[in-house]
Amino acid sequence: MSWLLWVVVLLPLLGALSIVAIPREDEASARATAFFWSLVTFFASLPLFFLYERTGDVFQFRSAHEWLPAIGASLKVGVDGIALLLILLTTFLVPITVLASWRSIESRVKEFHIALLFLESTMTGVFIARDLLLFYLFWEAMLVPMFLIIGVWGGSNRVRAALKFFIYTAVGSLLMLAAILYVYADKDVRTFDLDVIENVLAAKHDWTSTQIWLFAAFALAFAIKVPLFPLHTWLPHAHVEAPAAGSVILAAVLLKMGGYGFVRLAIPLFPQGALAAAPVIVWLAAIGVVYGSFMALSQTDVKRLIAYSSVAHLALVVLGIFAFTTFGLAGGVFQMLAHGLSTGALFLLVGCIYERRHTREVGELGGLAYPAPRLATCFVIASFASIALPTTSGFVGEFLILLGGFKAHLYGATAVAALGSILGAGYMLLVTRRVFFGEARGENARVSDLSARELAYLAPVIVMIFVLGLCPRPFLDRIGPSVERVAGRVAQES
Repeated sequence: MSWLLWVVVLLPLLGALSIVAIPREDEASARATAFFWSLVTFFASLPLFFLYERTGDVFQFRSAHEWLPAIGASLKVGVDGIALLLILLTTFLVPITVLASWRSIESRVKEFHIALLFLESTMTGVFIARDLLLFYLFWEAMLVPMFLIIGVWGGSNRVRAALKFFIYTAVGSLLMLAAILYVYADKDVRTFDLDVIENVLAAKHDWTSTQIWLFAAFALAFAIKVPLFPLHTWLPHAHVEAPAAGSVILAAVLLKMGGYGFVRLAIPLFPQGALAAAPVIVWLAAIGVVYGSFMALSQTDVKRLIAYSSVAHLALVVLGIFAFTTFGLAGGVFQMLAHGLSTGALFLLVGCIYERRHTREVGELGGLAYPAPRLATCFVIASFASIALPTTSGFVGEFLILLGGFKAHLYGATAVAALGSILGAGYMLLVTRRVFFGEARGENARVSDLSARELAYLAPVIVMIFVLGLCPRPFLDRIGPSVERVAGRVAQES
């Protein structure tokens, strides 16, 4: 079944090519074709979840084909439980974003869906790559469609936001490329095969100082993507200017690339460097949780508030990862999934509000729960998941992260992060009250409720919020072997 990974990567590309043949004026066909191919991709990815053997090898569905044998690069792919779940999150959300943008994207409809499907292909490619050069190519390629989605279909300051996003991520990526080439140039490596590289570097005991610099190069690229304080400044601009579909993909998947990169590459390849940098990163993460929460509290734009909440939530993920405990790592990965669902739902709902009121300013909204009870109900559920209410997806990951932090004796940083979580409840409940409750006046009293199309794409996300919150075991079982492997790799060097 190794071919299944390539099917999941190539299906969106086939969809994008099929849209190319559609006349530009036939916007309905472009939308329908994009939805069809994204839905087929999701159903094609589902067998990965059920066929993955929890007691088998950590990496499964492996395959390798010659690509550039002269330099030791191959089309080597495989997934563990972490990559598997992130692939499913990606393929689950793309058809939802196609439905969400059905009416909001009015110009260059054909080109928008080509970019969206190409983005899906490159994102899944990042998760399946087991060759370092292949990983880097997918990593860089996904910047292009996201840059276009923000820069072409975004708000009034879209070009500035897109350039800022591109410059930040490109600079970090170039440093990672330099580190990749340094590793490749070592006489004992001379390959891009990740399994070989990890084994060779594990046998080197005189690389401690070198590992620190190499880890720093990789970590900077991933910290920008997360984004970790103080490298977060590109994110609020990108979120505010991006269309609703772009904000969902950016928050739910692209930000997770940073956490995934830490777990998949930076820590396993350079555990000594990770151990040396951990105290600094843990405290930056703790500060990021509190900073993001306070910034969210001060926002008057609902979309910008949710953007800063992402800074806080993803900082908590980083803290869990760098606790280097199985609880912390598992919690960090699970929280990436949970955040993708809750924040993705919140951005979708903000898009629904904007389509009706053409504003995101909290002061101009209020009382929307009365004319639009279904909209309010979905927003309240997504908010509860965001603040980690028990029975929702956010609770499991956040609890495991805090438990992992205390088990690693990171009492100070974990306590600060817990304070940020309390602040998170404050700003989400506050914005919910201001936007949806109180007296509905003027246009707010005439807001329409969710349509059948909007319910169709929101309902699956709401259901999955409760599935992860009430039945986390199947997901944690698949994450377990991978996080134990990473934790064991660090323990060997500590």
